[in-house]
Amino acid sequence: MRDLTIPASRHPEKAHRPDNAQPKKPDWIRVRAPGGQGYAETHKIMREHKLSTVCEEAGCPNVGECWSQGHATMMIMGEICTRGCTFCNVATGRPEALDAFEPGRVADAVKKLGLNHVVITSVDRDDVADGGAEHFAMTIRAIRRHAPDTTIEILTPDFLKSTPDALETVVAAKPDVFNHNLETVPGLYPSVRPGARYFHSLRLLQRVKELDPGMFTKSGIMVGLGEDRQGVMQVMDDMRAADIDFLTIGQYLQPTPKHHAVDRFVPPDEFKAYENAAYGKGFLMVSATPLTRSSYHAGDDFARLKAARDAKLGRA
Repeated sequence: MRDLTIPASRHPEKAHRPDNAQPKKPDWIRVRAPGGQGYAETHKIMREHKLSTVCEEAGCPNVGECWSQGHATMMIMGEICTRGCTFCNVATGRPEALDAFEPGRVADAVKKLGLNHVVITSVDRDDVADGGAEHFAMTIRAIRRHAPDTTIEILTPDFLKSTPDALETVVAAKPDVFNHNLETVPGLYPSVRPGARYFHSLRLLQRVKELDPGMFTKSGIMVGLGEDRQGVMQVMDDMRAADIDFLTIGQYLQPTPKHHAVDRFVPPDEFKAYENAAYGKGFLMVSATPLTRSSYHAGDDFARLKAARDAKLGRA
């Protein structure tokens, strides 16, 4: 089994960053390189519909496994982000105008893939007044029309610089799961997520529950960026105070030498300890492994999430 090669950076705007050595990855996070018929078919559908995927843009280590099953996380609103997070391999710069036909192409691809559950994410679009909120809503509505039996999970930006009603626009479109990742502990935001604000992101997720108490909320962090256990525990407590249902924790993998350095590779037993602690704090669903990513096994996890809520409410 050979290691999946994460694509080299295509982003000269990151060239000013100092090089950080990329340590050798341990055996527990090595994965097979992508390939096979299912992978090829998914790739073909993405290209035919002129769609971007975060799987490719962010160099996800699980792309081979997920695409072989037709599970691609589609990234709307272009391939260029207006932020410059130091952990992320998505291009930073000035994006093109939003494509009004993209929601329809996404919906058609979802139908052709026969997905029971789909995850839709995006770049940050601080150049658009509503941060792309209406574009998210249009995409959700288009999927409902084309694939009414498909459940929809969205992974949104923070809408930090958007119009006040941006979040309401997205929630009103009724996704099944609203995900926004906190990404790391608050003390690392200046170096890891300089364009974001920890408590704004936390409040965004809390506000979703206030707008629609029945909507599932989800958030995730990476470990191995320089955080400590106490910081991770505090983030869990903050998430529960915001009534977040589903927590994901995965290992940070450095895309290129120009990105934030890996502080350490967290062993599987520590992930298991985080999982146990998170369930003890009241999360309905927890995914904590070195290879966990926001959309990894999202459909299966959604089924378990619903079952956990039903059990909590005495419906099981």
